Amino acid sequence: MLRVSSEERREPVAGTLSLCHSPAMTQSGRSPTLFVLTTILIDTMGFGIVLPVLPQLVMTLSHVGLAEATRIGGWLLVAYALPQFLMAPVMGNLSDHFGRRPVLLISLIGFAVNYLLMAFAPTLAWLFIGRVITGICGAVPSTAMAALADSSSAENRARAFGLAGAGFGVGFILGPAIGGLLGELGPRAPFYAAAAIAGINFVYGSFFFPETLAPERRRCFELRRANPLGALMSVTARPGILPLAVAAVFWTFAMQVYPATWSFFTIERFGWSPGVIGASLAYTGLTLALVQGLFIGRIVEKIGEHRAAIIGVATGIAGFIGFLLIREGWMVFAVMTVIAVQGLAFPSMNAMMSQKMSADTQGELQGLTTSINALTSIAGPLVLNESFAYFTDRDAPVYFPGAAFAIATLAAFVTLIILIRSRQRPGEAL
Repeated sequence: MLRVSSEERREPVAGTLSLCHSPAMTQSGRSPTLFVLTTILIDTMGFGIVLPVLPQLVMTLSHVGLAEATRIGGWLLVAYALPQFLMAPVMGNLSDHFGRRPVLLISLIGFAVNYLLMAFAPTLAWLFIGRVITGICGAVPSTAMAALADSSSAENRARAFGLAGAGFGVGFILGPAIGGLLGELGPRAPFYAAAAIAGINFVYGSFFFPETLAPERRRCFELRRANPLGALMSVTARPGILPLAVAAVFWTFAMQVYPATWSFFTIERFGWSPGVIGASLAYTGLTLALVQGLFIGRIVEKIGEHRAAIIGVATGIAGFIGFLLIREGWMVFAVMTVIAVQGLAFPSMNAMMSQKMSADTQGELQGLTTSINALTSIAGPLVLNESFAYFTDRDAPVYFPGAAFAIATLAAFVTLIILIRSRQRPGEAL
């Protein structure tokens, strides 16, 4: 692992804004893993809880129909993803300087405030303000992943990231289910619940989350590195990082086909009801959680991160092609069962990048990966939804409801090529 001397950590580059005070943080014998995984689960649940009632709340506040509310809902996603894209590197660099604990706890407070704003929102503008606050404080994933990197060995990092992925998967199963039940009490009830969950998690973390980054392993905060471009230049200066970062961009873009177009695609192709669509999403989350939570550590231990990532991406490509070819709805669940192995891809790529970084730059790396996710969350719907709409329109030159999956297949092929050509770890062969 690359190391940075104390002189390199504490001496800022001339002409840049830098914070070089590293306050001491009491180290605890408590393991941070349980809290980190719980935080990821609760954070994802909080996001999923509000999804079933968000259209109804938007229609109520804006006095529009479902079609226009869908467009507004898309802009609400952008209002979250764009600030997260810009601020994730800031939060990641702050966690490399001040430690993971304060940044993560502040982020949890930000989430609680956001959900309260949305719960009490008298106008549509309040919803947008809440989403912007969430995007600014959206350091939960990046800081949590950095804390996992701090507290896991290089050999176990892919397994740790896989457990985090399982937390995301379970959260996306439980969140919408709970939100749907609470929505029967009114469109604002799930927002109160999400705010309460974030607040309880903050209290829990205040007592039970130990700092994972020792003071002697911290570095100065430099403004030139605390932005997406600066973080990209800093992180990719490390040997072997750039191709993996580019691969991560194409892969996360390809995976946007599911949240962006799945509901529309299955209605158009199979005539599915909302209940069947929800069941398919829950099944996907369950299979991914099983792969990432139970099997990724064993698989990586036997074949290594590099080959695990290649297998995951190749399986994802097979899934995209499968959805292009199948004609019966029941076949979807058969394909989903097989492609759960694609859950190996991103945790393995993340682990490979993490192993090439020093201890005091793990937050910077995870901030960059969060920015990548946010960027593809903006680009994905714009490209994939538009392609689906264009090729399913009655005036389309060719009727092709699988257009978005075709684009995702191309992006995933680029990922596969980059991974195959990228430099392998010493002693590992394909």
